[in-house]
Amino acid sequence: VPRVPVPIEAGDGARYTALLMHDEQVDVLERLDFMLRNISELRKEVEELRNSLQHLAAEIIGEVRSHLEETQKVTRRRRFPFPRERSDSTGSSSIYFTASSGAANTDDGESEGGYTTANAESDYDRESERESEEGEDEVSCETVRTVRRDSLDLVNEDETHLILDSSLEEGLGQLLQQADRLHNGDEQEKREGFQLLLNNKLAYADQKDFLWRLARAHSDMYEIAEGADEKRSYASDGKEEIEIALQKWDQSAECHQWYAVLCGQLSEHEGIQKRIQTGYVFKEHIDKAIELKPEDAKSYYLLGRWCYQVSQLGWLEKKTASALFEAPPTATVQDALQHFLRVEELSPGFSKAGRVYIAKCYRDLGNNSAAALWMNLASELPVNTKEDAESARELEEMRSVWEE
Repeated sequence: VPRVPVPIEAGDGARYTALLMHDEQVDVLERLDFMLRNISELRKEVEELRNSLQHLAAEIIGEVRSHLEETQKVTRRRRFPFPRERSDSTGSSSIYFTASSGAANTDDGESEGGYTTANAESDYDRESERESEEGEDEVSCETVRTVRRDSLDLVNEDETHLILDSSLEEGLGQLLQQADRLHNGDEQEKREGFQLLLNNKLAYADQKDFLWRLARAHSDMYEIAEGADEKRSYASDGKEEIEIALQKWDQSAECHQWYAVLCGQLSEHEGIQKRIQTGYVFKEHIDKAIELKPEDAKSYYLLGRWCYQVSQLGWLEKKTASALFEAPPTATVQDALQHFLRVEELSPGFSKAGRVYIAKCYRDLGNNSAAALWMNLASELPVNTKEDAESARELEEMRSVWEE
């Protein structure tokens, strides 16, 4: 290690101090550079988050201000439904005065006096109304200014907090309705729904009904995506979102249901051992969803699919399951059929794919007449999803085989 003289303040000679080797110096510099880059990136992320929060607060304040101003206008309209206009008619003024005094008087002098008195009272009333309206306007503007100041400064005043909570709750309800509508639409609408939920994640990330819909949107995007890597990414991200929800809301049927769906989608890109292991997880969460919400047709449909797939496992998959697990998954075609029939009982015409599965179950059980009946019933339903499209192709293949 090279040494260089370093003078001492006392001036009594020089001390030789060991310096870092060149490689060590480079390593230290690289570490420092790495730390500086991380700090810079963190500063940017914090700034972006701050700007997002300010933008969100400004939008909320705008909605609250519009709501308060509209409320004040409605209040004034209800209080004074008819405009009071000053009348120059002596008779009408005298009538107003006479009614107030309780005695009728037709004398001209008294009528003139009555006009003056009534007119004065009317002017006073109008002035009071004008002052009242101006006071209400000042109160309204002051309320809006207070809400804006408190929100931008992030001050949690009780009244402001209640107003903002109410506004957020109303906005969440409208958002969830729009998300449900887009989820039931075509591929473009599903993409719009996914982006809509992503854009509002910062505001509603602590809401159960928002989170499971966000996970559902990831599942929709998985179905739309073409590449394997893209599909895996959507399924993995959606699974992470719903895992967060399950930690807080273990008693939510929808959270368990969509966790099972995303686990199943993710397992399609993994090996046979992982797929079998995921099968146990899938059934566990679907059973929990049915326990929490026994009238949900979708959970029975998913359980029916699981049973049918298990009943169709090949020799290699069964041997692998037996070797890896003490109790390998077991299910029969009859089990699957019962769940699919339960779906039709709860929601007739639930899906084209569901009726095709019923036809396949009856075919596998040797009941050809029942299979033909459900094939015809399946052909009556429209194609709404990719799974329905695949089922339609299976239906055509089944018909062609029977015809041969």
